[in-house]
Amino acid sequence: MRGHIFRFFPIIPLSAASFLPPISSKKSCVCYVTVTLLYGDQQLDLAHVLSDTGSAGTLFAADQVLAIGLQYEADDPVQCIRRIGGAEFVFVKRIDRLSLGELQVNNFAIEVGAMDYGFAIDGIIGTDFLLQVGAVIDLSRLEIRRASP
Repeated sequence: MRGHIFRFFPIIPLSAASFLPPISSKKSCVCYVTVTLLYGDQQLDLAHVLSDTGSAGTLFAADQVLAIGLQYEADDPVQCIRRIGGAEFVFVKRIDRLSLGELQVNNFAIEVGAMDYGFAIDGIIGTDFLLQVGAVIDLSRLEIRRASP
């Protein structure tokens, strides 16, 4: 039985429509997915999340997660992370569940930061999540699924 299929969004203007646009033939195509965060009794769906195998951690925009009451508290760890384009300070928070379709992890640590990169992005799914769920990224089919047992 195959897992849930995810389509990748091109880095061209994205619509908020519920359907998935066709894959762009442009060379500047990157992989966007939709994820669901559960924090306390609040759920948040984010549609402009980059799936990035070059990122060790999973990061979300502070202005987005504020919608479910997720904000910095004095006892949250603060880290400086380095990414292409520079460094930024983030705080670390545990959420009850992070889901990418059927792929999910409970009690998962995420990083939260400004994510002011000059383009619209809600978050980055990093290899910490992808490895923990056993994700397979199939670029020939443009999908993410769970590895077959």
